[in-house]
Amino acid sequence: MRSALTPPPRLAKSAAVTTAPDTAMPSQRAARRPLVVAVLVIAAMTLLRIVYASGIELRTDEAYYWTWSKEAALSFLDHPPGIAWLIRFGTAIFGDTTLGVRFGGIVAMLVTQLLLADIVHRVTRDIRVVVIAVLMPEAALYYGLLMAKVAPDVAMIPFAVAMMWSLVRLVQSGNGRWWLAAGLFAGLAMLSKFTAIMFAPAVAAFLLVPDWRWRWLRSPYPYLAVLVAIAMFSPVLIWNAQHDWASFRFQGVRATASYGISLRTVGDYIGLQFGLVGFVMLPVVLSGLAMTAWRGYRTREPVAILLSTAVLVPFLYFLAKSLTLRVGDTWPMFMWPVGFAAAAVNLALLPKEGWSARLIRSSLFWAKTAVVSGIAFVVIVFLYYVAAPWNFLGKIDPVGAEAGYEQVAARAQAALDETGATWIATTDYRTYAMMRWLFRGRVPVIEINERGRFQDFRDPGIDRIRGHAGIYVGREPDNRSSLWEAIPAQREQLGQVKRHWRGVPTDTYAIEKLTGWTPELSPPKDSPLFWWRVLAGEFKRRMLS
Repeated sequence: MRSALTPPPRLAKSAAVTTAPDTAMPSQRAARRPLVVAVLVIAAMTLLRIVYASGIELRTDEAYYWTWSKEAALSFLDHPPGIAWLIRFGTAIFGDTTLGVRFGGIVAMLVTQLLLADIVHRVTRDIRVVVIAVLMPEAALYYGLLMAKVAPDVAMIPFAVAMMWSLVRLVQSGNGRWWLAAGLFAGLAMLSKFTAIMFAPAVAAFLLVPDWRWRWLRSPYPYLAVLVAIAMFSPVLIWNAQHDWASFRFQGVRATASYGISLRTVGDYIGLQFGLVGFVMLPVVLSGLAMTAWRGYRTREPVAILLSTAVLVPFLYFLAKSLTLRVGDTWPMFMWPVGFAAAAVNLALLPKEGWSARLIRSSLFWAKTAVVSGIAFVVIVFLYYVAAPWNFLGKIDPVGAEAGYEQVAARAQAALDETGATWIATTDYRTYAMMRWLFRGRVPVIEINERGRFQDFRDPGIDRIRGHAGIYVGREPDNRSSLWEAIPAQREQLGQVKRHWRGVPTDTYAIEKLTGWTPELSPPKDSPLFWWRVLAGEFKRRMLS
């Protein structure tokens, strides 16, 4: 009787996961040439990311996550702690510099490429498609350049790909202990960002659709893997149990928000995928995924089911959400590396399945075109931000819109010197994060509202605040918010300052002197100073019901 781990007979001709024939391999010398080219390209692009990471000022979210890395909290309101640990890793090596904050993302990119290379090599034994798989991320703007911009997604991606790699090893070895490795990496991925849970349908299909399902359903390993994942995720569970399940409620409000059907948000979602994955790369990957899904579910082949479902389910979910909600630019980025692996594997399987020579040539041509044109686009974007003096996008430039905080910090420092104030107050987390980053602990910085964001944060220096004047730095019109009705501070206007990037002004900030008040670091939960803005709406509804 055929083992559940042996590819179905109808896949023998198409060279399924475990039976890729050696005859498909090129000569050793010919195989080595594209591999050397790939190594040189990756080295050059890694250097490019290092230059970008060192030369571009932190964006506001990066500075916010950097503030987390200075805390000993088990978890945080917005996200799990993985990103804070990744930043702490980089700053332990390079200090509190832009490279130090972003270094973990550069390492995460290389680890992801190594895992992709091994997945594709194990499935196909074809160096040519391995090269394509590792160069595809280099040709996608988000990975080729913006993996140097740290975000929870960057921390999650290598762990998510490692989970897929573990399940591929499970298929090839039949050793149930690979379930435990998959559980370990799944837990680490969840410890970085909650959206890792969106791989669950792929893992469920991988377990239940193939012929082997009864073997693994009767085995303890899948269930132990779930326990391992929960154990790794336990810091988030413990923190939330201690704080009224704040993170889950926070994310629940965001996930269930709906603002009515809008074609604009659908266009934004599709446009972002083209921009961040690639104008040629996105169709190449989606077509490869479609063929992989067709192949996997038709023949019940585990790896094809896993790889295709891991991308298509989140992609379609976000597409549906985009009908009523603007999908964030980074939200879908965790899934595309798995798509690169599926697209590369598909290229290797086409000739073994008897597809027409024209289709095979066309598929290979467009994959190579996607890689070459994508890398060129990444380099152009890099040069635009690092070397060019122009601003072509005006206020909507994603980097320029968050640049120029040095001008705000300089004006705040002047106000501190003029008034003798000893601390800085803000009313939004972005300004708070940038002031903390730019002052580097020289002056206590407090966001006086949204204190639910800062639960379990260390004392910022209350002795330097109590009884002393402070400087308020706030983006207009936040300085006229009704929030100030709950704050008994005496306010004295000192002036304004504008942020600029390459000659284009963005936001205007009010500078005020605060006296006669000490901010409350841990206000009660019924205080308007505790709730984050979206949760404040939920709180009001609960109080009125």
